[in-house]
Amino acid sequence: MTEVVPAGPLAALLAEPEVTDVLVNGVQVWVDRGAGLVRAPLTLGSGDDVRRLAQRLATAAGRRLDDSCPYVDARLADGSRMHAVLPPIATNGPYLSLRTFRLRHHPLAELVPPHLAELLLAMVRARLSLLISGGTGSGKTTLLNALLSVVPARERIVTVEDAAELCPAHPHVVGLQTRVSNVEGSGAVSLADLVRQALRMRPDRLIVGEVRGVEVVDLLNALNTGHEGGATTLHANAAGEVPVRLEGLGLLGRLPLEASRAQLAAAIQVILHLRRSATGRELVEICLLRRSGPSGAVISWPAWHRVSGIGPAAHVLIRMLADRGVTGPGWFRP
Repeated sequence: MTEVVPAGPLAALLAEPEVTDVLVNGVQVWVDRGAGLVRAPLTLGSGDDVRRLAQRLATAAGRRLDDSCPYVDARLADGSRMHAVLPPIATNGPYLSLRTFRLRHHPLAELVPPHLAELLLAMVRARLSLLISGGTGSGKTTLLNALLSVVPARERIVTVEDAAELCPAHPHVVGLQTRVSNVEGSGAVSLADLVRQALRMRPDRLIVGEVRGVEVVDLLNALNTGHEGGATTLHANAAGEVPVRLEGLGLLGRLPLEASRAQLAAAIQVILHLRRSATGRELVEICLLRRSGPSGAVISWPAWHRVSGIGPAAHVLIRMLADRGVTGPGWFRP
């Protein structure tokens, strides 16, 4: 059966509800159950066995993995994501990385303390544009799912993603997913293409699963043309690094630095930064974006921090909520 089932001997690990990642280094198997990677009590037979396993998974996803194309990034039928690299690119490989997809709706109060959930709910009701930042596995998509689940039911949510991971508990969600080119090198549909298409679909909330390239230009344009309440995620080490990361992506899209700064400061109101620690995933910082200094550089302005508490930007955030007819929580006062 392990030679027939696509996931083979890894199927049992992937079926465990607490498992988020399964990694294969050569023949060693590592697993993450939410508290960091640990060695699994399982060793695969040989490099050839792992190669066949990776090729079987790639074929099931409609992708190619062989000596002429020694790496692949694909989405499996259940929504899980796989990445594989074959030797000689993988020096001690093959390497196989699997990230599970759990169709489970986490209520907002389950992800953050009740007082923070009250503040985040106020931001969603006020239709503030949000950017969720953090490292890999910090819970960005999970938090975004929870926030979209509290969007009023009368609003239409349009999601744009590389791999369809967003599944909010909301009655009106339509999703777009990118497509890679075929073996002839044609037919690709990029994230930037889909952002432009999403604008023609009458979105009340435009959601980009993750910005990692030139699509940030189209997203900033969209959020500056009346599409309030949008959201996205971004890989970043800290909230203070988000403006520079976005400016750099804008330059890749040939957006001049001054234009990038002007659009960024107007398009995104709030940054929610997550961190993964030994105790789990947690919201550690809430910041606003503002322009500062003679150069007009965009900086992150702290409104709340897990350690230091309410920050200097809190009064501005309260005013932003009030201007949109939403009362901020009583505890959130400078």
